[in-house]
Amino acid sequence: MNLHINDLPSDDIFRDSVAVDTETMGLVTKRDRLCLVQLCSRDGDVHMVQIKKDRGDGDSEHLKRLLTDKSILKIFHFARFDVSVLNHALGIETSPIWCTKIASKLVRTYSDRHGLKVLCKEILGVDISKYEQSSDWGRDVLTREQLNYAAGDVLHLHKLKAKLEEMLLREGRMSLAERCFHAVETFSALELADVNPDELFLH
Repeated sequence: MNLHINDLPSDDIFRDSVAVDTETMGLVTKRDRLCLVQLCSRDGDVHMVQIKKDRGDGDSEHLKRLLTDKSILKIFHFARFDVSVLNHALGIETSPIWCTKIASKLVRTYSDRHGLKVLCKEILGVDISKYEQSSDWGRDVLTREQLNYAAGDVLHLHKLKAKLEEMLLREGRMSLAERCFHAVETFSALELADVNPDELFLH
């Protein structure tokens, strides 16, 4: 586990794909600031970037280049929230995207439970703790418990993607999932423009 302040030491740490998650002060994108970005490689190497409140606009260039690199797939759980937060906080458009929550909802239609803890337990047989989820992520020095929790949120996403991809292909829904992943970027842009996507499709 590697903790960095405001930026990665380099933008060439990850290749092909990276699991991504964020921790914020709350769940309102434009109100609650981004505090931490967690990143994990396919082989389980975790890097976390703590975003300080006084971060300058040029302080996260390596992180921004990674998140906008079209050759590197970003794997999220609930991408709609994380992508909006990253785009708002860093002034970027994060892509390309793969979302384990969207995939789960498309293929695990036998369940209405699609949280990360549930998926890890059912699909991978791994118990993850969500105890620190609602803790103070804006504090100057994060606790060891917070960092362990944050790392756990990205550590299993590559394996989850692989298993869910198998299920999507088996059920013939991979193409539909990919279209949904592309739509996340549009939903994020609408949210940041204060447009309710649901209202666009009303009569």
